[in-house]
Amino acid sequence: MKKGKVIAVAGKGGTGKTAIAALLIREILKLRAHEDICVLAIDADADSNLPDALGISYGKTTGDIRESLLEDKHRDVTLDMRSQFIGKIAEVIVEEDQYDLLVMGRPEGPGCYCPVNHILRMIIDTLTENYDYTIIDCEAGLEHLSRRTTRDVDVMLVVLDTTVKSMKTALQLRKIAEEIDADVKKMMNVANKIPEGAEEMIIEEAKKYSLDIEEIIPFDFLIQEYDSKGMPIMDLPEDAPPVVSVSRIAKYICEALKNGGGEF
Repeated sequence: MKKGKVIAVAGKGGTGKTAIAALLIREILKLRAHEDICVLAIDADADSNLPDALGISYGKTTGDIRESLLEDKHRDVTLDMRSQFIGKIAEVIVEEDQYDLLVMGRPEGPGCYCPVNHILRMIIDTLTENYDYTIIDCEAGLEHLSRRTTRDVDVMLVVLDTTVKSMKTALQLRKIAEEIDADVKKMMNVANKIPEGAEEMIIEEAKKYSLDIEEIIPFDFLIQEYDSKGMPIMDLPEDAPPVVSVSRIAKYICEALKNGGGEF
């Protein structure tokens, strides 16, 4: 039986998915600190920004492992790529005190997502049972659903902002999930980087696309300051508005998943 819960953070590029993923990791760890839980963070975005948001460095990626094994395969056609790959995953996992990080790396060619997504599916299938929570910072766009990368997901946070394009992406994510019958138990729309006073506007605008906003994360210049100075988003003060909002999301998710998802 699958032990771990999988949370994916998805949406249009530029909506702030990575910052939310980093803060979500922090807040879940804080909420359940007394339980000594295990968390796996997966950076599935080709830009690999999650390590910076978390304030940690990494060496090799899963893409590096794949390229190395492909070279081995050319020399030995009998090589079992799958078993060899799974055996080498531990080499690229960055182990921190409270969580582990796995960076997928870039696809090997323009527009080529299939092999990378296949690798991510293998990782989700084999690793998530070893962790209480797996939090995936998804690539921008729709590939993770259209190619069924994020299957067996307990919660997908769909991040949008004030742009129409982000709302259309959120709508497409929902449609694709329904069309391919993806096993996403809960899709939660989160509006991010919303200026003060624009909360009602974003809620009403989203309704035009039949989207219900379940949490609003305020715009905060502090995030821009941290980014410009190379400071980890993970270290934002507890009273920063985005931290307060993500803390509510984390609490809701933890409580719902603890009850078997019955509150969804």
